[in-house]
Amino acid sequence: MDQGNTAFILIAAALVLLMTPGLAFFYGGLVKAKSVISMMMMSFGAMGLMGVLWVLYGYSIAFPATAEGTTQVPWTIDPSNFGLAAALETPEGAAYPPLAFVAFQATFAIITVALVSGAIADRAKFGAWMVFAAIWATVVYFPVASWVFNFGLAEDASFAYGGWITHGMQDVFGVGAIDFAGGTAVHINAGAAALALALVLGKRVGFQKGAHVPHNPPFVLLGAGLLWFGWFGFNAGSELAADGTAALAFVNTIAAPAAALLAWLIVEKIKDGKPTSVGAASGAVAGLVAITPACASLTPFWAIVLGLVAGAVCALAIELKFKLGFDDSLDVVGIHLVGGLIGTLYLGIFANGTGLIYSGSLTQLLVQAIAAFAVMIYSFVLAFIIGFAVDKTIGFRVKNEDEIAGIDTVVHGEEGYVLSDTRG
Repeated sequence: MDQGNTAFILIAAALVLLMTPGLAFFYGGLVKAKSVISMMMMSFGAMGLMGVLWVLYGYSIAFPATAEGTTQVPWTIDPSNFGLAAALETPEGAAYPPLAFVAFQATFAIITVALVSGAIADRAKFGAWMVFAAIWATVVYFPVASWVFNFGLAEDASFAYGGWITHGMQDVFGVGAIDFAGGTAVHINAGAAALALALVLGKRVGFQKGAHVPHNPPFVLLGAGLLWFGWFGFNAGSELAADGTAALAFVNTIAAPAAALLAWLIVEKIKDGKPTSVGAASGAVAGLVAITPACASLTPFWAIVLGLVAGAVCALAIELKFKLGFDDSLDVVGIHLVGGLIGTLYLGIFANGTGLIYSGSLTQLLVQAIAAFAVMIYSFVLAFIIGFAVDKTIGFRVKNEDEIAGIDTVVHGEEGYVLSDTRG
């Protein structure tokens, strides 16, 4: 067993876990002051809920063991790993303990669920959110994670290669879809679910351009900084080894978001006359989203180009909600769904070795598109059904008067900012 790589995976897992509190700050700064507790609690609620469900049965759905060399069917459960029973033993010759991989992938489940919450800011009940998150993770995230990430713990361990997106299509097309760290499983998945929930809950009271201003841009910048820091674990850690591929992913995780930040600010300057701090933070996140599937398959030059494209396009894409009339409160669709699609499809052209410019073939682009749209449609349809069911049973949205007043005190009995104590 390689103790260095084991330590690398565990440190990467800790970095990815930090991303969810970072997301809480990022999202919390974007909402109004009287909703900040509610917004941040949805992220922390995801941490508690997913941490438990992943151990109980999530891992057994996402990473069921199969006969070596076979392809995983789209929805499988491994009863031997309920409660991580089978993962407690390390196969002979394994590069690292299965529990290290379990921990790393648990943090992916947490952040993916938390991302969805940004679409329903200022108007969602916490209990309803938790019910939705539990069901959506079970029927959407866990199986999709298997489609993408179930690639086996190590070549010499008794864990099979499986996911149909990254390996199964290789049997049909000669190449599998590339998704190194979760452009489909995390960002397209969460973005599609966010769009579905935004449609189910409807628009906020007074929804129109300029009506809802971020109450704390410093929180947004802090959250973006924590996300960027944690993202090195997200991307480089997905190599599961401290090697040259991890180093390439690390460098690209610097280059792409840096370029996207600049591109977003340029678009803001041209479009609105002023570059903003929220724009800088959003641009960096858009670049991080886009480079996630591509971080190990691009040269740094093409990573910069990807960042420029993602930053500019996502800066324009966030305006779609006003033109199309859906209220994606914190631009999960404009950043994560659009950014995830850009990064995933971009590989069809520029992926090292198999992209169009290297191979002269559109096959890689085809499999990238199949992967992206399969996950998007699956997640959107099921999220809409689950959200609709929750709304019609226990109710998903707070009363309009509570939304206007700010839902922190109504839902949680707390205020984000107590500027004076009048209790005597």
